[in-house]
Amino acid sequence: MTRFAVLLALALTCAPAAADEISDQIEAGRKAYETGELRSAVQTLQFAIAGIQEKINLSLVELLPPPLEGWTADEPEAQTGGVAALITGTNLSRRYHRADGAEVEITITADSPLLSMMGMMLANPMLMQSSHGTRTFSHAGHRGMVQHEVDARRWEISLMVGANILVQVTGSGLDDRQTVEDYLKAIDLPAVQRAFGG
Repeated sequence: MTRFAVLLALALTCAPAAADEISDQIEAGRKAYETGELRSAVQTLQFAIAGIQEKINLSLVELLPPPLEGWTADEPEAQTGGVAALITGTNLSRRYHRADGAEVEITITADSPLLSMMGMMLANPMLMQSSHGTRTFSHAGHRGMVQHEVDARRWEISLMVGANILVQVTGSGLDDRQTVEDYLKAIDLPAVQRAFGG
């Protein structure tokens, strides 16, 4: 609700910079508010907020890299709004496929209260190493862990980027973790940090 209130306030106080669908909705909401049509103002501004959120999503999914050579990819997905976001934060994901059945998924989670628990775990190497198939891992100065399930030929690298961002790359049908690391290296981590203020 706090996020909605901030966007609502911005919509009411900021003059539209250009004539487009979103600015038209903001202007219509302003007029409805000024004439006392408060319910109509809320509904109209909700449409504007949804349009702004869509623009944010389009910019965020660009953080997910294109498929590596020999791979294909699904469309990237972003979940950034709604009440659930207060708990789960912002979530970006994309799945990648190879003709032999191998799969990789990249997920980026930011601003979730649940990340503090992951941060505490990654800060304790002894705790990680006590779990079978789990080892410490670091990349570009960020701490993390790698998990390996031999039977499933599954690898997962989890990396804390700053204090509020978790990057995970999970691969299945892979004989080693090199492909997972290659996809991790394809992520522009400084850009991720700038996007989320990490």
